Amino acid sequence: MNINEQMIAFIEKSPTAFHAVKTIVEELEIKGFKELKEKDTWNLEKNGKYYVTRNQSGVLAFVLPKNVDALSFHMVASHSDSPTFKLKPKTVMEQEGHYVKLNVEGYGGMIMNTWMDRPLSVAGRVIVKTDSGLEARLVNIDKDFCMIPNMSIHQNRNANSDMKYNPQVDMLPVVGYGKDEGKFMQEIANSANCEVEQILSTDLYLYNRQKGVIWGDDNYVSIGHLDDLQCAFTSLVSFTEASTKEHVNVYCCFDNEEVGSGTRQGAHSNFLSDTLSRICKAFNQDVEAALAGSLLVSADNAHSVHPNHPELADPTNRVHMNEGVVIKYNASQSYTTDALSSAIFMEACKRADVPYQPFTNRSDTRGGATLGMISITHVSVPTVDIGAAQWAMHSAYETAGCKDTEYLVKSMKEFYEMEFVIDNMQVTFK
Repeated sequence: MNINEQMIAFIEKSPTAFHAVKTIVEELEIKGFKELKEKDTWNLEKNGKYYVTRNQSGVLAFVLPKNVDALSFHMVASHSDSPTFKLKPKTVMEQEGHYVKLNVEGYGGMIMNTWMDRPLSVAGRVIVKTDSGLEARLVNIDKDFCMIPNMSIHQNRNANSDMKYNPQVDMLPVVGYGKDEGKFMQEIANSANCEVEQILSTDLYLYNRQKGVIWGDDNYVSIGHLDDLQCAFTSLVSFTEASTKEHVNVYCCFDNEEVGSGTRQGAHSNFLSDTLSRICKAFNQDVEAALAGSLLVSADNAHSVHPNHPELADPTNRVHMNEGVVIKYNASQSYTTDALSSAIFMEACKRADVPYQPFTNRSDTRGGATLGMISITHVSVPTVDIGAAQWAMHSAYETAGCKDTEYLVKSMKEFYEMEFVIDNMQVTFK
């Protein structure tokens, strides 16, 4: 498979953040990484390869160098979550004696109408009561299971004009006919390999069942969750393929970026800072000194110029799919890129023979933020925000450029392998 086919396979195995981390961990273990537990004492070895998870939805991995006398960190961070709908605890709703619906609420800033009239299903995590205690199990109703039906144009004459969606009314998926409310939980129990009575609580989400495709003379790739699993995938490939000599390579995939990152597995937690501190402590190194020579790449996608609305892009900083890695700038620091951090990553792109392009929002438009600005409140290092250009961000089905998947892998692999020393505002390349 080529790199975009591999990415599609990765995303299709990752309908929720829990499944994405499971997929990442499986790849790490194939590549020889050893699991660490946060509750245990860490005994780290030079040249060692390790990973640690939190909440089953966030994962950090790192590769140690041979020389651990003066540590620094080359870090790339992405996120595992995407906008969707989460099922409420009492989720089954009977309607008119004919339909069964699921009571859901929005997670993140999705484009609501893109979730309508397409096959959906349910996946996530359940907590199961066992003879020995409680156990978390991943579940996936792996079939076309439900759908959110649109209104016909005859019943809603505003469908093509000023339509506003009420998530409590318009966005509830239908799972079938009849009044058999127990059937839904039986589906979940079957997936969890347990009895319904054993399920104590759930974290369940809708996901889009539409398969990924490569189209447009192999120029474009479309699938759900490109924001941000395209970056989670490409940074994983570059991380596992890169070699390191004098620094620690770190792979970060946080959860809950789409709702502010303020969870124990999000970028606004101590997950990364504690992990870096424990690495330094294992080799009697000063973490503050190590961070002073480190760099973080915040990898999250950006908006390509839209073919039907080019006026929405900045007049001069206009990015296009298949024309290189996007480096994102914002005067208010929604993106953390500055002159130094961008110059370092530009050097990585040049060495990898990868084009790059600057992105800014229009000055009269507020753009989104990334996990970079949040993460550095806990790990204060120079940071550059990058990503791939894409269309329809936060749609249930997004589109990006095929070449950019390759560009992301090559540039981040070079960043992981590149040796440099940061001394305040001076950078020396080795």
